[in-house]
Amino acid sequence: MHDDRRTIRFGELAVGDVGIVGGKNSSLGEMIQHLGKAGIQVPDGFAATASAYREIVSANGLEEVIRSQTSRLDTDPDALREVGAAIRTAFDAATIPEALAAELVASYRALGEEAGIADLAVAVRSSATAEDLPEASFAGQQESYLNVVGADALLAAYRDCVTSLFTDRAIAYREENGFDHLDVALSVGVQRMVRSDRWGAGVMFTLDTESGFPRMVIIDAAWGLGEAVVKGEVDPDRYRVFKPLLVHPGVDPVVSHSLGRKEVKIVYADPRSGGESTKTVACSPAERHARVLDDHDIVALARWAVIIEDHYGRPMDIEWAKDGDTGELFIVQARPETVQAQKGASLVRYTVRDRGRVLIEGLSVGDAAASGPVCVLESAAEADRFPDGGVLVARITDPDWVPVMRKASAVVTDRGGRTSHAAIVSRELGVPAVLGTEHGTKLLRDGQMVTVSCAEGDIGFVYEGEATVAREELDLGALPTTRTHVMLNLANPAAALQWWRLPADGIGLARMEFIVNEHIRVHPMALAHPERVDDPAVRRSIAQLTRDYDSPEEYFVDRLAAGVGALCSAYHPHPTILRLSDFKTNEYAKLLGGTPFEPVEENPMIGWRGASRYYHPGYRDGFALECRAIRRVREELGFANLIVMVPFCRTPAEADKVLAVMAEEGLVRGEGGLQVYVMAEIPSNVILAEEFCARFDGFSIGSNDLTQLTLGVDRDSEILASSFGADDAAVVTLIRDLIARAHAQDTHVGFCGQAPSNDPTYARLLVDAGIDSVSVTPDSFVAVKTQIAAAEVG
Repeated sequence: MHDDRRTIRFGELAVGDVGIVGGKNSSLGEMIQHLGKAGIQVPDGFAATASAYREIVSANGLEEVIRSQTSRLDTDPDALREVGAAIRTAFDAATIPEALAAELVASYRALGEEAGIADLAVAVRSSATAEDLPEASFAGQQESYLNVVGADALLAAYRDCVTSLFTDRAIAYREENGFDHLDVALSVGVQRMVRSDRWGAGVMFTLDTESGFPRMVIIDAAWGLGEAVVKGEVDPDRYRVFKPLLVHPGVDPVVSHSLGRKEVKIVYADPRSGGESTKTVACSPAERHARVLDDHDIVALARWAVIIEDHYGRPMDIEWAKDGDTGELFIVQARPETVQAQKGASLVRYTVRDRGRVLIEGLSVGDAAASGPVCVLESAAEADRFPDGGVLVARITDPDWVPVMRKASAVVTDRGGRTSHAAIVSRELGVPAVLGTEHGTKLLRDGQMVTVSCAEGDIGFVYEGEATVAREELDLGALPTTRTHVMLNLANPAAALQWWRLPADGIGLARMEFIVNEHIRVHPMALAHPERVDDPAVRRSIAQLTRDYDSPEEYFVDRLAAGVGALCSAYHPHPTILRLSDFKTNEYAKLLGGTPFEPVEENPMIGWRGASRYYHPGYRDGFALECRAIRRVREELGFANLIVMVPFCRTPAEADKVLAVMAEEGLVRGEGGLQVYVMAEIPSNVILAEEFCARFDGFSIGSNDLTQLTLGVDRDSEILASSFGADDAAVVTLIRDLIARAHAQDTHVGFCGQAPSNDPTYARLLVDAGIDSVSVTPDSFVAVKTQIAAAEVG
């Protein structure tokens, strides 16, 4: 492909023009040409072509300099710095041919005239002809400049972009990826700036960047120019949107809003001052605690992301900006996502055992874990003292750090989010990274042996010492199909998407109390009635946790709805069965603010728990918050696949009380397709099976409590451990009896107890009894699925 033009307007370009204008510019032209009619707004501009770059190289005799210098790397890879410096010096001494300079300025003036602004502010971005390919991102290898104003500044920025094709990091990247230095040319995009310095900007992906889950749009947002997000200078907000429900009218499937610290932002500097064109300033307290985008903008961006993904036919990495003057949203860049999109169908899981105490935590990137000695570096210039296999600890990273990151077993940073440079490169390298720890460089010390784990969900941990890290690869293509539904027991929303590749039939048991304990941490009644919390220190802690919400109640509802929504999304439209809260009184009392609301019981296991709490004045207002969150998940987010399950319901009369309270809170069984299940964990649930069938849509057998109450054995007793077993004849008889009687009433029966996870052969017993579904822990899914398939065959 050859084109002699020096400059081309974006609107004349298409995705096939990578050889002429590079990946970034060809993609901008593609979107302007083909996606404008879908409402996607892309700021206009023009590209200085690869031909223009080659004109500079030819006019200044730079080809021989490039060839002779880069050939040194064949025999002396350590000469990288000298090679890069020599080539850049030659480019700095080169002149831009007069005709090329005149055409660049003329194209810039024409862009300004169309905007009605003489000296238009533009972004000047590098766009290499081997950049933003599906198999290689070249993320951040060349320079970009923002708020460039005036013809002289434009030419200076253009020269700097061209020279940046030979930064040390860019040379090293091409060497490692097998690109010839003379075959790669540099185009430069000149694009009208969006006044996001007066609002915000960020990055979005059309899949979950850590798990590869393809049905979620992930949006990172910060105040000011998006450069702060990409460079990792700021910990941004993060919004998750479930793609399949975007087409449903009347729902806003924004599954979660996570507020970032957003301590700084990048804004315009005065171009007449002669200094930098942008500057970093502190965000106000109000900005730090406010969302950058409301749900309307989040959904609009997510819909654009889906349109862009569908157009390109692959997962995409997209930069967006919101103009503070007009309130308009814009897409300023789109490139293929290059990490998760290339992973195969197999599922690789890491587990960490024998770990030490937690030293620090942050955002996890990837799902791996690794151990190594800490090496704290202040700058990439200290790379010479970094050991192979060390754990890199730094404030932030930029492309200069890549050679160090290639040697690292793991990365830890003080700043940065999941779309920062550190995150992008760590994913490409397959290196676990814990980002935004805030104090990692201060708390970790050189030579200290640590284990960095990103195998436990959204939160990454740095553990003291060398833990045992196990890697397991599961071949999911060989799994058989089964008549019996095999579902998952899941509790942690942060980890739910890690298992999406398992061909499960839904989530058979989602434990609400995990979300309350880990993501809310406050007793529901303390949020419904904060005036009843006497301890001033506890009240301050609650106020700190809920400071970003209009009310304490909204804090509970929003965070619970986000957790449940994440679980519902993992296997949608298959069901997610959410067990309502089933803390015991001693467990509730440990929640922040819980002591005033909980009695001291001699035997909490058979005390005030489960269904008996929901209608009782001592917890009725807390249960109302649970119901509000469930309504939000089903009605506002649109997850109609959510099934509610009542635990530890002792009698049909108690069932009636619970269903009545739920109805008062807007959860009416049968309305809007709402199904309500009951746990079968008390012998009375089996003895009165027909009466429970009349009140509920299904049973889920909890084998631990059913065994405990059938045999009269404390399930936690070490002395009586040998007497406790779900395979006891009495327990098995109850299970068989329940299944037969429930099926006679056309009522579903599932099994969510631990027995099949601990012993996959137990699944054979359940299949023989006619069970409809079995729910197991993810790590035992393959074994149980295989056992069930064999049992069904006979």
